[in-house]
Amino acid sequence: MTEPTPKDLIHLADQDGNRCIVRVTGRSRPGVLTGHDILRADVLASASFVDARLDLSIFPHDLDSWEQELSNLVPGRTAGIGGDRGPNLDIHMHEDGRLSILVNDPDRLTAALGIRPQEEWIAEHRGRLEQVRLAWPSEVVETAPGAYEWSPSRGR
Repeated sequence: MTEPTPKDLIHLADQDGNRCIVRVTGRSRPGVLTGHDILRADVLASASFVDARLDLSIFPHDLDSWEQELSNLVPGRTAGIGGDRGPNLDIHMHEDGRLSILVNDPDRLTAALGIRPQEEWIAEHRGRLEQVRLAWPSEVVETAPGAYEWSPSRGR
């Protein structure tokens, strides 16, 4: 089976050249029960003062949380991905629609970017999430705490 092409889960950019992209590149450990559903991604952040690439691991619950937080994102609220286990990304929406994006890797970098996204960016990102899930569907089931097996619907 051929690995899907990389998909941008997050792609925020503005006319000033500021951008923040979370590009999913594949499964962390394909064929290994404990790592099969963990996705590898690159966080690409650039502005006049920074040009960075960070590695990010995305767990299935991260995608679920991202979906929920994106649905609830309104001015004054924050959505994030990556949790507290390494590199992470927080997106805060301001009253005027502008976004403050905090890119954080506790061991290497913390950068804050300001981006004014296009008007329909949330709907677009719901579609991006769906594309990632279609490309790399969850194929492992946790049957008990710490016990895993392949899903009966796993595409082989």
